Amino acid sequence: MPEISKPSQQFVQIKEIKNGVLYLKGGGMRKVLIVSGVNFDLKSEPEQNLILNSFQNFLNTIDFSVQFFIHSRKANIVAYLEKVRRRIEEEKNELLKIQIQEYANFVHSFVEENAIINKEFFVIIPYHPVSITAASGGIMDIFFKKSAGVAQKNKEEAEREAMEQLDHRVEQVISGLEQIGLRAVPLADEELIELFYNLYNPQFLEKKGLEIVK
Repeated sequence: MPEISKPSQQFVQIKEIKNGVLYLKGGGMRKVLIVSGVNFDLKSEPEQNLILNSFQNFLNTIDFSVQFFIHSRKANIVAYLEKVRRRIEEEKNELLKIQIQEYANFVHSFVEENAIINKEFFVIIPYHPVSITAASGGIMDIFFKKSAGVAQKNKEEAEREAMEQLDHRVEQVISGLEQIGLRAVPLADEELIELFYNLYNPQFLEKKGLEIVK
């Protein structure tokens, strides 16, 4: 009997993506930062030591766990080549048109033979809201039972407090990375969806790339 493949959604622990926050099925919250890179090998030895010491100091200042990961993916040049083709159609000079076409052919063949890998750097910042539920059952329900309005208000306050705590952690991480000379930007909803689409569909070319807004 052939094995029935399960949809990838069953393996993703994300319940919802809203306002730049990943809400996990277990109740946790996550924010993802995309971080600019630095060519460490091109730095002088004093500069390398400064970066390493700054990074160590940054880790020592945070009292919560963070996750670093690198996403490597083959470069997608489809959109770029399409832009070059439009340029060819608009060009009036026949000589320039031929040169642009030769350039497009060269880029296409070069990437076909030599895979160009893009690397993107991310930091995942977690927060786990504390959930306190009243015991249920018996006469104690009379004392713990709350109206729907009060329960909703308490829920909204808890969510607001959790968001403040998560944002505080994000600001702390961004500030710490800036001390190293790195720029970090939180991903928005569409960018988070794009990231997980790329992660769980490596066989497809990504719809677009992620960039740090200058």
